[in-house]
Amino acid sequence: MHFFSDNATPVCPEVMAAILGADRADHGYDGDGWSARLNGAFSDLFGTDVTALWIATGTAANSIALACLCPPYGGVICHEEAHIVVDECGAPGFYTHGASLMALPGAGAKLSADAVTERLKAIRPDVHQVPARAISITQATEYGLAYTPGEVAALGDLAREHGLGFHMDGARFANAVAHLGCHPGDVTWRAGVDILSFGCVKNGGMIGEALVFFGDRAQARAAEAARWRKRAGHLFSKGRYLAAQLLAMVEGDLWRRNARAANAAAQALAEGAAGRLLHPVEANELFVRLSEAERARLRAQGFDFYDWGADAARLVTNWSQDAASVQPLADALRALEE
Repeated sequence: MHFFSDNATPVCPEVMAAILGADRADHGYDGDGWSARLNGAFSDLFGTDVTALWIATGTAANSIALACLCPPYGGVICHEEAHIVVDECGAPGFYTHGASLMALPGAGAKLSADAVTERLKAIRPDVHQVPARAISITQATEYGLAYTPGEVAALGDLAREHGLGFHMDGARFANAVAHLGCHPGDVTWRAGVDILSFGCVKNGGMIGEALVFFGDRAQARAAEAARWRKRAGHLFSKGRYLAAQLLAMVEGDLWRRNARAANAAAQALAEGAAGRLLHPVEANELFVRLSEAERARLRAQGFDFYDWGADAARLVTNWSQDAASVQPLADALRALEE
């Protein structure tokens, strides 16, 4: 049983069917009928007019979003363990032509409004220091915690007050919304988010994510992002195959259904790992205290996962699992106490 990452899962049947459904001649790039439906589909999902683009990867989505919000001389305030800091090989700096990442600490990989306020106070208003130009948060965070609507809104208020762009890395956005039980607009545009990187691959897609642009500047920013997408070599000739996947996710309830299944599986594992959890389980990631011997014992039973430092492991559930299917690992975790 594999718990390495939700990147490693199979493609869900509805998405595969959508890819096959798009397998006929149409216009190239994003001039096809599927790409033309993205704005309407995402507008319906979020309950407001948006502009949406398909993007090849999550790293490209995050970096292009930040390039639309932050000039080369500016800075992006983010968490020190954010994906854009730790796992994107300097791509945000590459796409923005040199913008700085202003990384801050925070429990559970969450960026707090208080921490951002203090960081802003420390920046002198002269040409010698990098000015903040954007805020970026991850939903759910790198430790699987979900920002509540109130927490996002507090950061959104700061962004508006200081004239900053506000980006959300939503690689596991669906898992966070499924946990919160809120409308997707409550943790995005209603809370001040300007651009969302909407995750698809981790939730059952094959390839491709979406950039969703909110607010009065949505169309202008999306037009800029489209040029970044082309310049970066991410304008696929047959973009309809990416658009079809996204439509399969959001035109029905597939995006939320898949996330609920993954979250339910994570909760079942959390019960089995009671007393060992390093962080609350709110999405589909668990961080569990396990000795080297305990990890070897679990692997000998056929469970695969990543080590997390010397005395812990990361377990990630996915759309193809549920509480029942992961019960063997939950039982194995429980049995470690015996």
